[in-house]
Amino acid sequence: MSVVALVVDDSMLIRHTVCRFLEERGFAVESATNGQEALEALKRARPDIIITDIQMPKMSGSELITAVKSEPALAGIPIVIVAGKQSGFEQTEKRANFTIFKDINIEDQLAKALQAVLGVKVAKAQAAKSST
Repeated sequence: MSVVALVVDDSMLIRHTVCRFLEERGFAVESATNGQEALEALKRARPDIIITDIQMPKMSGSELITAVKSEPALAGIPIVIVAGKQSGFEQTEKRANFTIFKDINIEDQLAKALQAVLGVKVAKAQAAKSST
């Protein structure tokens, strides 16, 4: 069974980069362009991890985190923030499990975040990919 990730970012380029990275490692990926769409996706699927931007239209990443953490069935899902290095959100948003920066090699940071947050699940996803 695949590890499921929900990727939330209003930037098509960042969303595509993160989704492709995860899919290449055997993840099943849902994506959304803002927090509202992410909440709709969470009604359909329970991801193993949420990777979200902070600054988005309609509903920000911080608002999404508040909604996720306030729902008992969702509160335990690990969250990784994707933010610009100059945004300073890693200092103010402390509810995420990991922060990565858009403007520094995002794939290397994603690999570190997945290992730190999911541990064994990342290895299983990579093993599943290599066995196909």
